Amino acid sequence: MTLNRPPKRSPEWWLTLPSLGWLALFFLIPAALIFLIAFRPALPNGGIGAGWSLAAVKSLLDPSYPMVIWRTIWVSASATALCLGLGVPVAYYIARLPAAKRRWVLLLIILPFWSNFLIRILAWQTLLHSEGPLKQTLELLHIMDPRTTLLYNVWVVLTVLVYTELPFAILPIYAAAEKFDFSLLDAARDLGASQFRAFWTVFLPGIKRGLLTALLVVLIPAFGTYAITDLVGGTQAEMIGNVIARRVLSDKNYPQASALSAALCLVILTPMLVALFTQRRKPKAQTSNSN
Repeated sequence: MTLNRPPKRSPEWWLTLPSLGWLALFFLIPAALIFLIAFRPALPNGGIGAGWSLAAVKSLLDPSYPMVIWRTIWVSASATALCLGLGVPVAYYIARLPAAKRRWVLLLIILPFWSNFLIRILAWQTLLHSEGPLKQTLELLHIMDPRTTLLYNVWVVLTVLVYTELPFAILPIYAAAEKFDFSLLDAARDLGASQFRAFWTVFLPGIKRGLLTALLVVLIPAFGTYAITDLVGGTQAEMIGNVIARRVLSDKNYPQASALSAALCLVILTPMLVALFTQRRKPKAQTSNSN
């Protein structure tokens, strides 16, 4: 009597090979080229010269860069914090709604994606213009001086950045909140926890993967943004993305643009790698302590 053996499963790396190939082709190879170009000389008329040079890397010591880098960090971090702070209660509210109402609320959240990104920024530019409806209304109410401008400052950049990135924060948090067992909150309150403490100590840890995804999805694009600052921020709110765009489009200094891009990649990747290394060490430490 012969037993029917189950079919052999394909190795996991065969299943992940298409994804790895896609990442290698469109992420790893371009990233490697950026790091290599950062060590090439720039031609006087624009372009990449032959040989190798540290001139582009040394240009990162330009005295004007630290202020731009600091502005990029704090604006991106502030926008991410605001998106998470607004996204968590919204996701919590949506996850508690009946399924029929939930669909309509989600539709309202993704509705801005149906219009072009630049059109949405230009709408803010029109709204905040000196002859726009908001400025005119504030002047009529004697709340704002006619000489004061709403555009071209870092706070407008922060506002528009939160507006554009907020849906990207809400959706992953909602995806995690939808799977959360809300009876755990009732159990925590039955055990004496206040509503806020139950939310803080039970709900938030239960959706930490959604929070981490939202943090990355918002923070990484915020670091590289330049269209928002170009249209509503001006030179007073310039971020590192604007400097890179200017080096590429106006100056044609590709090595210096690559050096700035490589530095930006390292700024983003370093805390992510540290967090990943820390998370991997925690289970090992817990295993050794249990033994």
